[in-house]
Order: sequence, then structure tokens, then C-alpha cells
Amino acid sequence: MNEVILQVRGMIVRYGARTILDGVDMTVRQGEIRVILGGSGSGKSTLLKGILGLTDIAGGQVSLLGQELTKLGEKERGALMQRIGVLFQNGALFGSLTVGENVALPLREHRRLPEGAIAELVRLKLAQVDLSHAENLYPSELSGGMKKRAGLARALALDPEVLFCDEPSAGLDPLTSAELDALLLSLRDRLKMTVVIVTHELASIEAVADSLIMVGGGKVIAEGPMQDVRSRGIVAVDEFFARKTKSMARQDTSVATLFGLETAKEGV
Repeated sequence: MNEVILQVRGMIVRYGARTILDGVDMTVRQGEIRVILGGSGSGKSTLLKGILGLTDIAGGQVSLLGQELTKLGEKERGALMQRIGVLFQNGALFGSLTVGENVALPLREHRRLPEGAIAELVRLKLAQVDLSHAENLYPSELSGGMKKRAGLARALALDPEVLFCDEPSAGLDPLTSAELDALLLSLRDRLKMTVVIVTHELASIEAVADSLIMVGGGKVIAEGPMQDVRSRGIVAVDEFFARKTKSMARQDTSVATLFGLETAKEGV
């Protein structure tokens, strides 16, 4: 059985008097792609922030790569963070730096390497995300999908063991989103990474998820392998995935209306 890479036990997060997460548990194993899903305001992004230490937790434990985060000093925590990569929702690129300079930032900050070696690693990381041609471009010259891939290249700069992605498909058209999904799958397989993704995009979830955790109302609604979770008949899960069917039905109706047609009645 694959090694446990991330374990969350009883996570509680409060913003003032409001409880956002109330005793959340989650286990992620080596090499899997785990999707954290839920509707708007469900707490999925807060769960990611709690795992990464970007928000304080009021209770519970987070163990990442075998280390309990709340027990680490600043130096140890910094060393642990170098073993992970984070793709932020908007790419979080520095607009005054070229793509290559953005990717080089973590290398210059955390690795004592000559500039020639850094330049070679930058070219390697950009090639891994099919962005070799963009090394000297600025973020303002990139499309939305290119910005995500540039952010991904920077997240990969230190060869992370775990990659965290916050809404990677947000703002992308379906084709570009599908290309990013395929890239994440390929990188997981080639680099033997564990990937944790926060998203509510149905197509992406179905394309990449090995396992799911669905949160809602501060609680875990369901967790487990993708097909297992979907076969349990949990109302909230069924309704979440049924959005695709409803969306397609609305689209079909709109197309029929556009051409002056009526949807066929059953039995006709």
C-alpha cells in the first residue's frame, strides 16, 4: 500500500465567531491525485489554506511528508515547504519579471547554484509544461492558459514531492482546461508526484481524480476513490455531479430554441 503523504485529523478553522471547518479528516497517499471539491463557500479552499499553513487552525493536526506541521519551528517548516509546490489560482506571477525569471525565483532563493545551472533548470521546467518558447515573455503577454502553465513551471522548480493546485481550471476555456488536466496527469506519472487539487470543475474532476473528498457545511460529506464515492448514493454528491447533466440539457434546449425547434416529447 502506498505511503501516507498527507494526513489531516480533526481540522477546525474559525473566522471570528464563524466555524468554517469543523473536525475535518483527510488522508492522501503517495502518487494519487486527490481532488477537494464542494460548492462555493463549502470550505474547500480553507482546507487547502489550513494544510499549507496559510490560515491558522483552531484545532486538529496536519501531517505532511511525515512531519506534524504544528510542531515544527520556522526553520524546519521552511525546509518542509521546499519539498512541495503550489499552483495558485491566478498563477501569481510577478508582472515585472519574465516567465524565465519567475521560474528562477525559487531556485535563486533556496538553491546555491551557479547562474548557468539555474538557466538550464529554468529551460527544463518550461519544457516540462510545453512553454519553452515563452521564457523571455512577460506575464502580460501570456494567455490565461499560458499563465497557469508558467505558474506550474515555477511550482515545479524545486522538484516537489507534492503539488497543490488551487482551482487550476478557473477562467480557462474547456479546451485549454482539458490540456491542463492532461498535463497534470502526465507530470504526475513522469515525476512520480502526489497531487492535491481544489476545484469545482466537473470535467476536470472526472478527467484527473483518483480519489475525492467532498466538503460542505464545514464537514466531510464523502471521501474515497472516485468511483466508490460516486456509487454510494449520497445525495449531495449525486446533486453535485448532476450539474453536468442539467447544464447539457439547458444547452441542448437553447440550441433547439435557436433553430426554432421544440424538444421531442417522450414516445414521439
